[in-house]
Amino acid sequence: MSAGKAPVKQVKPVRKPAGGGAPKEESRTALVRRARRINRELAEVYPYAHPELDFENPFQLVVATVLSAQTTDLRVNQTTPALFAKYPTPEDLAAANPEEVEEILRPCGFFRAKTRSVIGLSKALAEDFGGEVPGRLEDLVKLPGVGRKTAFVVLGNAFGRPGITVDTHFQRLVRRWRWTEQTDPDKIEAEVGALFPKSDWTDLSHHVIWHGRRICHARKPACGACPIAPLCPAYGEGETDPEKAKKLLKYEKGGFPGQRLNPPQSYLDAGGKPAPPLGAG
Repeated sequence: MSAGKAPVKQVKPVRKPAGGGAPKEESRTALVRRARRINRELAEVYPYAHPELDFENPFQLVVATVLSAQTTDLRVNQTTPALFAKYPTPEDLAAANPEEVEEILRPCGFFRAKTRSVIGLSKALAEDFGGEVPGRLEDLVKLPGVGRKTAFVVLGNAFGRPGITVDTHFQRLVRRWRWTEQTDPDKIEAEVGALFPKSDWTDLSHHVIWHGRRICHARKPACGACPIAPLCPAYGEGETDPEKAKKLLKYEKGGFPGQRLNPPQSYLDAGGKPAPPLGAG
């Protein structure tokens, strides 16, 4: 279903006492039920949630994901068109002059290290995998600059294989929701993954990350505009006044972090424009 046809759940003003929506002592069964309900609610809020990096094939996605470290998806999306126009295949990028690649990647920050990574992973793809991005976790994590987070982004979005993407937003939110107390990404991945069917993992990652970018911010979460406030133990950490909270909302439009410059057709409305942001009337 296209985003233009999917109903976008409106954010309703929320008034509830600070203290949140989960008891201090929560059974395993109650935790699973609450976690899955949060995911269902977020699926209604973000029916068109998708990876916010522009890509046309697995090679472009793995490179873009490596470049997204310590910068925004918007910045990466502004940078990769020139990179892939000049180096469309792993073989092309493997043979590239590092200084020329550095100039293209400079806006992404840490451009020297990222240049080494993308040239290195391109050489590995060309020499070890016939120029094709492998579809197995154990192969992907052998590529320079590719860890489990990047590997799961590629597996989930380029190959349709379930994976949990534990980025900074995901880590922050699942701890706020008391799905886990872990701080190590691998342990977070394991504990949160155990709460959901494997088939939900990729979409769950999108829902959580989108919510972290748009509403449940690191410094000033917009609690008063949050559609899952009744389920959140951390309600009250941010602004609870609905009108003040509304001013804190961030979306993919207007140049905010995470704006996708070239969304696929399935995420466009009937007029060819991006689907309306959350709460748009």
